Amino acid sequence: MNDPHLLDGVATRTVRAKSSYRAALSQYRTQPQLARICWGTWIITIGSILVWCFTASQVAQTMGAHSLSAILTHIFNNAINTQPNSDDALTTILIRYGAKENNLILQGQYWRFLTPIFLHVNLLHVGLNMLNLVILGTFLERLVGHLRFLLIYLITGIISIIASFVFAPDVISVGASGAIFGLVGAYSIFVLVHRRAFPRGGLLALLWLVFIVGINLAFGFMIANVDNNAHIGGLISGCILGWWFTPLYRPTANQILIDTHRLSRSWPLALLTILGTLLLAILALHLGH
Repeated sequence: MNDPHLLDGVATRTVRAKSSYRAALSQYRTQPQLARICWGTWIITIGSILVWCFTASQVAQTMGAHSLSAILTHIFNNAINTQPNSDDALTTILIRYGAKENNLILQGQYWRFLTPIFLHVNLLHVGLNMLNLVILGTFLERLVGHLRFLLIYLITGIISIIASFVFAPDVISVGASGAIFGLVGAYSIFVLVHRRAFPRGGLLALLWLVFIVGINLAFGFMIANVDNNAHIGGLISGCILGWWFTPLYRPTANQILIDTHRLSRSWPLALLTILGTLLLAILALHLGH
């Protein structure tokens, strides 16, 4: 480390990382007031909650609850643990409105690679997922911008369902957690790329993310009816998309910082990502037959 050229190179990379990190954190403040609203996160959150309200009321009505008070009573009785007598009705309703069910996908209902990420089992399921989405989503959407955020969320969500389709063919799967794991993966890459801007080279931040991911995956292996295949698929695809699209600011000849990974510069890669996801789904369908 006494080589002056090596020291100069390390110092230059550190300065670049810190400049890029600061620019990424503050760029949303340069946007007009309305553009600062994390509308992608809020649309997904509110939409998912409304979809859950609809499916939960449908389950309650299937079980014989027709008045508003009876429907609310049924929903709250099943808020944390679905009651055994409601299992069949819940499964039927979730499948009706788009849950991942391999046989139906193989019959041509390909939209089921997307719709499961907007469906949830009960109040606890939708509440935890949407809480995580609001906390992480608002931060990440400000970091990467609205379109990149939606691209990462939707693509990792689809790939999480593809992973479940291939590796858990008998599981009926719903939930946004695969896409949320995708956001965690994308943010992990942002931290890794900008590790020199963090104390101790970002080691503590990365270890914390590894710990959070490990705990969630461990719970997934210990708790029944948790689709860890979707979680792992979302996490891995999130890391890949994070590597391609994480904000990376570099100075121009005029010393103006430009995000070299913004979609206006990386749109061919974004199109290839969408095409690659489509090809991955086709491959999964081929393997599933």
